[in-house]
Amino acid sequence: MKRRDFVRASAAAAGASLISSEALADMLARSGTAPSDELNVGVIGAGSRGRYMMRLFLRVPGVRVTALCDVYEPRFAQGREITGEDTPVFTDYRDMLDSAELDAVIVATPLSFHAEHMVASLERGLHVYGEKALGLTVDDCSAIRQAARASGRRFQTGLQYRYAPWYREAIDRIRDGEIGEVTHVYGYWHRNYNWRRPVPDPSLERLINWRLYREYSGGLLAELGSHQIDVANWVFQEMPESAVGTGGITFYDDGRETYDNVQAVFTYPGGGTHVFSSIIGNHYVGYQVNIYGTGGSVRLTLEDGAFYYEPARANSAVPEELIERGVNTSATLATSGDMPYRGPGRPIETPEDEAGNPNFLAAASFVESLRNDQRPFADEQVGWESGVAVALGNRAIRGERFVDFAMHLEGSE
Repeated sequence: MKRRDFVRASAAAAGASLISSEALADMLARSGTAPSDELNVGVIGAGSRGRYMMRLFLRVPGVRVTALCDVYEPRFAQGREITGEDTPVFTDYRDMLDSAELDAVIVATPLSFHAEHMVASLERGLHVYGEKALGLTVDDCSAIRQAARASGRRFQTGLQYRYAPWYREAIDRIRDGEIGEVTHVYGYWHRNYNWRRPVPDPSLERLINWRLYREYSGGLLAELGSHQIDVANWVFQEMPESAVGTGGITFYDDGRETYDNVQAVFTYPGGGTHVFSSIIGNHYVGYQVNIYGTGGSVRLTLEDGAFYYEPARANSAVPEELIERGVNTSATLATSGDMPYRGPGRPIETPEDEAGNPNFLAAASFVESLRNDQRPFADEQVGWESGVAVALGNRAIRGERFVDFAMHLEGSE
């Protein structure tokens, strides 16, 4: 069995929906869908992310966006441009949930509203695609998870790299032992961008730039780090047990409250360590997830990935007489195989077009999970484990320095 087929089989065995390349091709080839099979989707939060998800979902045959909700009315015209219809609009999500005939809801509102909007949608009996991070606080994350379990509806968290083929292949090969025992995951998301959006009126500052204010936002750890935290959880097959962290406002002293650089270290019960860094004043490293094992490493980016393999370890140390004679021991170590290795590695094959777009694959897999009545691969438990780590990691970053997860999770299971 090929590795990529094993990934699909593993997901199916766990009862999780992870769309195969064959199912994707079949889906995209459909010329029409019977009205009885049409999926009516509402959107709570029609900002930039919500509209992007609309475009993706509307590329899945048989999906219609039949209701839009937002508190900022100019977004309705933008949303209707995407649907191509006079789509009903609502400024109160409760009116939308009560009035519209919906099968599912996309929630893409500011983080502080996730619990309110997701729980209400689930309690109305609707399936939910909820953007990451799951919730602003541990209590928010737990409330969403409990509502999903109690509702009997399907819930998928917007951790789209769970659906990236090169990530899935990498995790499978790691579990096959290809790079030995994994000990560390280093995640980076570095940008040179102030994260601020233009505001047409000062009264709209917090509405449009909500990511910059702690009342609404988990900052860089939530908006960016939730992805790398999820990958580390996926690699180690568990969630962290503690975190240390730091951060600050170094680049943009402009009234923002969330930090423009954060660093966090998560430790795992099995001994693994995840180090995460995000800065938005320098783009040199960009986005990387580096997974280190005793026999090799994997580098994953937004577009591709590659495996690297450790050279044989030297069995003897640098002779003492060389050190005494002042010989360049770094050069000696390089010849013994202990210095960093160079080269392109062995790339992971990356599909093109829709088959290689994690965002589209996440949307398509969610739709398939509803049609086949299967649990999404990135379900509420996956979202809870990443979301809780974000919430507690932020406690460490914002002043507690060291956070023991057990002290905050008693009774959460």
